Amino acid sequence: MTARVLVLGAGFGGLEVAARLSERFGTDIEVTLIDAAEHFVFGFAKLDVMFGKRTAASVSHPYRRIDKPGVRFVQTMIRSIDAAERRTVTDAGSFDADYLVIALGADLDPGATPGLVEDGHEYYTNAGAFAARDALAGFAGGRIVIGVTRALFKCPPAPSETALLTHEYLSARGLRAASEIALVMPMPAPVPPVPEASTALLEAFAERDIAWHPKRSITALDASAHEVVFADGSTMPYDLFLGVPRHVVPAVVAESGLAPDGWVPVDPLTLQTGHPDVFAIGDVAQVGTPKAGAFAEGQAVVVAEAIAARIQSRESSARYDGSGVCYVEFGGGRAGRVDVRFLAGGGASGSFVRATGALADDKDDYRASRVRRWITDG
Repeated sequence: MTARVLVLGAGFGGLEVAARLSERFGTDIEVTLIDAAEHFVFGFAKLDVMFGKRTAASVSHPYRRIDKPGVRFVQTMIRSIDAAERRTVTDAGSFDADYLVIALGADLDPGATPGLVEDGHEYYTNAGAFAARDALAGFAGGRIVIGVTRALFKCPPAPSETALLTHEYLSARGLRAASEIALVMPMPAPVPPVPEASTALLEAFAERDIAWHPKRSITALDASAHEVVFADGSTMPYDLFLGVPRHVVPAVVAESGLAPDGWVPVDPLTLQTGHPDVFAIGDVAQVGTPKAGAFAEGQAVVVAEAIAARIQSRESSARYDGSGVCYVEFGGGRAGRVDVRFLAGGGASGSFVRATGALADDKDDYRASRVRRWITDG
């Protein structure tokens, strides 16, 4: 009997699981990949659009191009998940499986910060980033505040990248001398697990006169005064606020009962949930690593191998080691690279390679290779 695998979510993790199982089994497996979106967009590509480096169309990769043996993509809204039965109900009907992989990522809750919806711009969604592009295009000078509203958020280097790319963008438009840029974060350093990366970023901020405000907790935006309000009662004025909102587990996952403490608990080595043959990977899972695509991809490798081993009635030795690689845009066609491993029981070790044009090329190559592997094969 052909094994049925149901993958919920077509981001880094879900796409990698589908690609690996297709490679392993071809048409001898039934992988159903479900996502509500029509296109895949790399998270870091949103900044390219936001700062006018690429068009929205050029970074949007239609899921309809997925043409892999054994894989069927279904664009639909997921309405419920029954992990015990390995079943999901969607607008396109019900789906049952022998193996269930939950890779639905994290949703955003901008309403959790009063005033953000009314007077700020989140840029972590596709629509938000594209709207922020228009807001930046209309900016004529003043203070731009880039603010992280919670300590847990996707792609930890992104706010720092945003500050550096804002500097580059305003400089190119002749507006830098008439503008201020401030980066506000609740953490003590831009990339706490890798001090070398934080040092390089802080040096770059100082060189570009970007104001760095660590360990500040944002509670609200005062839309009438155009001010950030902090937990200690102090304020900071802005003319344009670019915000990273609170991240939350998708509602359908919360309603399933799989996330009792906010995220789906899993075995950190195997990514299995408390239900047999049900796995959770990527941003939706509580693993102990940052919420970033590189970590989701690594987790997908382990899960795909586990499913393959069970189909073939053998043991899997694959274990997730908490490793990931993130590229960091510094502007000027240069990128750095963070290599980090989050250790079992807490803590992390990592290294940083300083920004070069070659690493920016590596980042572009990474993007192109994943599009070929996951979407087009062309």
